[in-house]
Amino acid sequence: MDILRKLAFENGIELSQNQIEFFEKYLQLLLKWNKVYNLTSIKKKEEIMTKHFFDSLTLVKLFETVGIKPVGKEIGDFGTGAGFPGVPLKIYYQDKIDLYLIESVGKKCMFLETLKRELNLDFKVLCQRAESIERKFDIVVSRATGETFEVLKIGKNILKDNGYIIIMKGKDVEEELKNFTVTLNFKGFPERKFIVIQKR
Repeated sequence: MDILRKLAFENGIELSQNQIEFFEKYLQLLLKWNKVYNLTSIKKKEEIMTKHFFDSLTLVKLFETVGIKPVGKEIGDFGTGAGFPGVPLKIYYQDKIDLYLIESVGKKCMFLETLKRELNLDFKVLCQRAESIERKFDIVVSRATGETFEVLKIGKNILKDNGYIIIMKGKDVEEELKNFTVTLNFKGFPERKFIVIQKR
């Protein structure tokens, strides 16, 4: 866990001992389930800490940079898989945010329900396709979910007016979305791009 703590600290994200313990339990559970259910292709502890846990936490810096206030908001994590980026955000913000994990694959939903119980964290798992969800969220986040314009289209349907949809991207961003893209640099971590669109 020192890797995660150090990487977070170097980038201005302080993790308490309590938060580190949550991440430790999360890591152990993910490693255990991954052997049977193949929830993520990333299998090494160090890579899970950097490419999943810290990468999810980069949203904390994005919120600060663009002035989005997540506290008191309902956040929908669309296509969450094994809980990224939603669960790391919940570990960081605790009961300051209401988190909904949207995932249509049954085995991933089972893992998320187990994670919720084991970590004793209060979030909701919506085990259905995002297209069929009727509730709307203040912030919709999505990471590595598929074709960007499709994600935007579905994401906007579950977004409240004036809410934000944030899509986490690697290097390539479609030309039409460059004006909506925020690029952040992190110490000891690759550059991160976020497509941030507010629903008007």
